[in-house]
Amino acid sequence: MMGRILMHYSYTFIALLAAAVVLVPLFRFLKLGGVLGYLMAGVLIGPYVLGIVKDAHTLLEIAELGVTLLMFLVGLELQPARLYALRREVFGLGAGQVLACSTVGALGAWALGLPLPSLWIVGAAFAMSSTAFILPMLTDANAGQSRYGRESIAVCIFQDLAVIPILLAINLLGTSSGKVPGWPAFIVLVCLAFFGRRLLGWVFAYAARFGNNEVFTAAALCVTVTISAGLDTLGLSASLGAFIAGVLLADSAFKHKLEASIAPFEGLLLGMFFMAVGMGVNLTLLINQPALPLAIACGIIFGKALLIYALRRLLAPLLGQSACDSATALRLGFTLAVGGEFAFVLFQAAQSSGFLSQANVDTLTLGVVLSMALAPLSVLGLNKLMRQVSTAPKRDYDTPERSNPTVVIAGFGRVGQIVGRLLNAKNIPFIALDASADHVDTVRQFGNKIYYGDAQELGLLESAQMQHARLFVLAVDDVDTSIHIANLVLQHYPSVKIIARARNRPHYLRLRALGIEFVMRETWLSSVELAKAALVALDAQGVDFEQFIARFIEHDEAMLAKQAAVAVGDMAGLIEVSKQSRAELESILLADQEAKLQTSSS
Repeated sequence: MMGRILMHYSYTFIALLAAAVVLVPLFRFLKLGGVLGYLMAGVLIGPYVLGIVKDAHTLLEIAELGVTLLMFLVGLELQPARLYALRREVFGLGAGQVLACSTVGALGAWALGLPLPSLWIVGAAFAMSSTAFILPMLTDANAGQSRYGRESIAVCIFQDLAVIPILLAINLLGTSSGKVPGWPAFIVLVCLAFFGRRLLGWVFAYAARFGNNEVFTAAALCVTVTISAGLDTLGLSASLGAFIAGVLLADSAFKHKLEASIAPFEGLLLGMFFMAVGMGVNLTLLINQPALPLAIACGIIFGKALLIYALRRLLAPLLGQSACDSATALRLGFTLAVGGEFAFVLFQAAQSSGFLSQANVDTLTLGVVLSMALAPLSVLGLNKLMRQVSTAPKRDYDTPERSNPTVVIAGFGRVGQIVGRLLNAKNIPFIALDASADHVDTVRQFGNKIYYGDAQELGLLESAQMQHARLFVLAVDDVDTSIHIANLVLQHYPSVKIIARARNRPHYLRLRALGIEFVMRETWLSSVELAKAALVALDAQGVDFEQFIARFIEHDEAMLAKQAAVAVGDMAGLIEVSKQSRAELESILLADQEAKLQTSSS
């Protein structure tokens, strides 16, 4: 009997893994997001399609541990310094979004005829966006550091925070027979607030000192689950316990190690949670009554997008901007216009506490799942539309003031800013150009003299008075753009000396092939210094560090000179030069080592 039970669950586990392995990468490849892949995997193996897994409720209870671990990681991220830096976005834009979308969502639930006591829960659930859906989408679009990307993350932080009091209120106001928190719960919370940080610090210090990585991971899971289960027993939510545990450790020395230890379990269990939700999706309801779930999904997407767009334009002064362009507000609105994983958690809690019936939960869950299916398509559609039709007048390039600069800097990022700071220290006048309007606005706030414009435009270079400059600093990080600008300057301003930044070896060789004499690889000096520090730290015997490093630098420069003599694009020639140079370096260092041994022995 026990063998059959184990075999049954092993088949279930294999089905879960197989569906996830096939569908999640496929959905990510199609730019639809891993979350939707997990949901569709659950639908596929659930009771309404293949019927491989029939007891989705049991799996959901196990997989809710993934949400608990997610709340632990959210708590870990709540460092006071980070919250202070994002305070306007988190507590201004985030709070406004949750309040506005909750209100409109509650009105929509009222129009659907849902019971009055549940309206505030449904409204709050509709206000939630999927952090697990949004972060990968921003990463894929390389938009994490853009204005709308930072604001999207800030709003998600506030939503994650807002879940805690909402779950607590559901527990307190619910009519179920669950345990109501009383004085014991209050006493435990006070004890955690005053003594939890030190006690948890001792636990993890012990695990880190006397155990290995596996023991530390076990300690992290044990602490999270113990606090969560303890508060759940006292009538509070397990998510609240995990969140508190994370907050207590947010400023500890173990923060990053805890994130690395917990993240794999959180990702796997959260994936199982989405699959369990997918298994519970009532496809019969979608077939028989498709209008209502589709209306809910469209309401979540377009209603939230419109509200967030209007709110972002309205709160621009609060966020330190006199105005907000339509493109930023639209991107923010459609990025956040998706249902979230915490909507499922709130629906389940509302059902357990007697606020919603199973039929209501089925309909609402299906609407949120459909919003997740349609949201990537809406974002792709928006991106295509914005590429074809500008939603706001394009900002004109700045006109630099006539100051007869000694130096013109193209690209004012990490490299260009350091050059500019040193020029400022010596009172050498310069003009800096950068092609990112957002970056220009940010840098100007710190008093830097920088103008918005693309140095690939000859008219802008003329406006920057390149004809009067003695030096042109090419600090643009994009390789093709850098080469184009270099060609432009060499052709039209041959008397201006150029010094350039190269991202890597191929970039270096392309710039040298144009005749630019001074080209610096951006990580070369720091890498050499790091290697030197490594040798010193290892206290390598018999090594003259200065001579060793000098020999290496001399050889590398000679090899670059040989490679620069080979035509760019002649990969076979470059490989042959590299092989010869590597053999020469080995023989040089070996000869140095033998000479040093002979000297020491004599």
